[in-house]
Order: sequence, then structure tokens, then C-alpha cells
Amino acid sequence: MGQKEKMVEAIVKEIGLVIISQKNEREVISTVYFGGGTPSILALDELKLIFEALHKRFVFADDIEITLEANPDDITELKLKEWKDSGINRLSVGIQSFLDEELIWMNRAHTTAESIACIDLIKAAAFTNFSVDLIYGSPILSDTDWKRNVETVIEKNIPHISCYALTVEPKTALDKMIALHKKEPVDAQKQAHQFLLLMDWMEDAGYEHYEISNFAKPGLRSKHNSSYWLGESYYAFGPAAHAYDGNSRRWNIANNSLYIQSLQQNIIPFEEEILTETQQLNEYIMTSLRTMEGLDLDYVNKRFGEDKCIKILNASMKYADARKLKKINQKIILTREGKLFADRISSDLFFEEV
Repeated sequence: MGQKEKMVEAIVKEIGLVIISQKNEREVISTVYFGGGTPSILALDELKLIFEALHKRFVFADDIEITLEANPDDITELKLKEWKDSGINRLSVGIQSFLDEELIWMNRAHTTAESIACIDLIKAAAFTNFSVDLIYGSPILSDTDWKRNVETVIEKNIPHISCYALTVEPKTALDKMIALHKKEPVDAQKQAHQFLLLMDWMEDAGYEHYEISNFAKPGLRSKHNSSYWLGESYYAFGPAAHAYDGNSRRWNIANNSLYIQSLQQNIIPFEEEILTETQQLNEYIMTSLRTMEGLDLDYVNKRFGEDKCIKILNASMKYADARKLKKINQKIILTREGKLFADRISSDLFFEEV
């Protein structure tokens, strides 16, 4: 048995063990997300095994959203048919850029031609709900080229787009190349400028900017990702998978071999953290401010107390004066410029443990 087959077997085993260790009744779920790594390499039979295990544990809602992450060079007409037949009804495609020069710079395996072709294939296969990822702020991305990237999304009528500023992770090949002056460093001001341009272009094209990094045609927000920002509970299976039940977080070990070996012994290899009330409040502040609906003071009052509500309101005043956020009824919402400072604003509103 190959490593991929062993991994599928381990994931199926983990789902089965959760049945035994938790409540007996089958819970209703509204989203499933195949992400992390390259789930698009799974064969149809392997996907079916995972789906069978999930159906034993859960009841699928009638309008369930089932997303699969895929690379452009993995997408074929046959695979699209298999994914659709298996129940997958949404795709998230890691495009990153529609410019070959930039794809080479980022060391991506696919080409612009493959990106365009895969979108055409997705639409021909009648996937009406799909998303693409784009990255902005690389040293070689001009504003003109960034506009070409975004215009491609708009012209192709792609229903959902996730956009991220280029980040350079420590000890990666890109980090070393920049340190050796073989590649240009990232310019934070340029990234902020391109993010502001993005917001204008997407608004003009009729997309909802419903979360800082995410834009959707009306009615086509990602249900799955929205559940994170709304603080809902979720299960997670596989190496490095993170789960949340409202009061605690648990995460599986990231090492594939150790994960498989543990499940072969019927052991789920995870660590867990019980969140304090302060941590739960801070997480709510951070995630809610990222959304277009904003932070709900009535919710804070009901869940955490009036004193917390007053402190948040007082701490937010300097950002309101600077026009980085606004209060509408009982909601605190970031302005267009405020979205550039979301992390800083959130951290300023955080509470310290007593």
C-alpha cells in the first residue's frame, strides 16, 4: 500500500474514532472542505471512501457546500466529472497570478495558459460555484499587471476570489534569495496600495467585500470560511488539521508518517487547548472585524458582559476619529482605509488575562 492509500485509510479511521469518542447521534453539517496539501490528487475511489466515512458520522444538509482545493495543472475534464459525481459542488483553485513571469518568480508549477484553460473547463463542467486565489504585492507585480489579473477574474465571471498579500516565510527558498539580494524584498506600501486598488475594482464589478481577503458575487460567499469568521464549531481530520468546538481548539500532529502510525494503533495524535473567556472574546474581536458585518456590541454585551462592551467602544474611539472604523447602530465596522490596519486595530481592542 502506497503512502497516499495509507493516508486515506488513516483519515477514514480518524473519522470513525470520532464516532466512538463523541456523541452517538449524527450531527447535521452544512459544509465539507477538502484542503491543505493537494487533495486534488485523490482518486475517485479514495474520495468515496472518505465520503462514506463522513456519511456514517454526519447528516449532510440538503444545501451542503462541499469544496475541494485544486491546482490549475491538476484539473482535467475527467477529474471535474468525477468530482461532481462524488458530490463536490465547489472548487477553490490556487491560480496566484495570470502572468507567467510572476508564476516563475513565485516558483509555481502551472502556467497562465493552464490557469485560463482550467477556468474554462470548470465552467464547461457546470460548476457554478468556485473560487480562485490571487496574490498581490510581489516585487515584480506592477499596478498595471495587477489590474490585468483582476480584470481576468471579472471578465471570466468568476463568482468568488480570495486575495492575499505576498508573505515571505522564514527559512524558505524565497527568504534566502531575498537575503542574498538575488530577489527584491517585499514593499509593504506597495502592497497596501494594490489592496486599495483591488477594493475599488471589485466594488465596481459588483462583488461583495465580505471579509478582508474575500470577495464574492451576491449569494456566493464561502459558507465554510464564513463559519470560521462567525466563530462556529468545526471538525477537522488529517495531519495538521485544526478543529474548534467553541470552547477549545485541537490540532493533529503535522508529520504524515507519525499521523498514519498513530491511527494504525487507533490513536488520534492531537494536542488541545481550552480557551479562556478572554481568549474567546479576543478571537471574536479579531474575526468579526474582518467581516463586512463587523463586531456586534449587542453580542459582546450578551455573551461577555456590559463592561467589556463599554471598554471596546471606548478603545475604538481613536480609530473612529481617524476614520479607520465606524459605528453603525450596534456594529463596529472597519472603513476602507481601516482594513489596511485590521490586525493592529484588533490587537488594540484585545483584553488581557486577569
